[in-house]
Amino acid sequence: MQPADTRPLTRRETEVRRFVRARYGLRGTLSLHRHALGLDLLRAPVNVMLSPLFLLTRLAAPILRRLRLARAADWLSRRQIFLKSDIARRIEADLAGLIDDLAAKGLAPAAPPETVARAVADYAETRNAVSEITTSALVAAAGLLLFHRATPGVISLAGPVAQLRAQAQAVEDFALGSWVGRMWYGAFPTQLSTLDLVLTGVVLAVLASVVTTFAGLVADPLQRASGTHRRRIMRLLQRLDRADQAPALGREHLLARMGDLSDAALSLWRSLKG
Repeated sequence: MQPADTRPLTRRETEVRRFVRARYGLRGTLSLHRHALGLDLLRAPVNVMLSPLFLLTRLAAPILRRLRLARAADWLSRRQIFLKSDIARRIEADLAGLIDDLAAKGLAPAAPPETVARAVADYAETRNAVSEITTSALVAAAGLLLFHRATPGVISLAGPVAQLRAQAQAVEDFALGSWVGRMWYGAFPTQLSTLDLVLTGVVLAVLASVVTTFAGLVADPLQRASGTHRRRIMRLLQRLDRADQAPALGREHLLARMGDLSDAALSLWRSLKG
């Protein structure tokens, strides 16, 4: 038996490498993020809040299939949870164009349009999850640098930021002057109100969503250099080879939500500890 001809796969990977270099290099990602300067800034906070719901739907779908409720699983897995951002539309259009070009050259399967559209949408959602992970890493770094404590998310960062703000305001408003105020509140820290904590958390959440919108400026070139973008697109094409229509839950979504869960757990532990 003769070995299988691997030339089409090699040519496919060459095309994918060229696409990744053009779209996710520094110049490519700068061009891509120009689409975020608009309504995406309003969609971003909503999408962050919808992320847990997205994860629940993707986890529930395979469970329903195991219970032989295939129609319910298909319906649930096809729900559009996130508000479609302009960046996501651009990514989907570019990737769909790559798949069409590959198909025209005989390097990709002639998958049905709805299958391609679903796979491309999954890719865009996965890239957004990577942006959330990047934001979580930046928040954690800020907590370590500014407060010397672990802050895996906005919840755990809100407390020290609100305390710092309340302390600074109290020192400034001290009746005997800010110098005496620093001494006084250094010995007797000001009490933080629940309202201040909630408002600080809301403001930080909005800022984090904006950072997430532009996190690809950092994440895209790093993923291009590490080969992550290329491998992810190759896995997408392999999924189309198998004519797999079921949306695959990428580990990026799980990592993004694990950050949220660890953030909530850490904040709860600190509050119980006192």
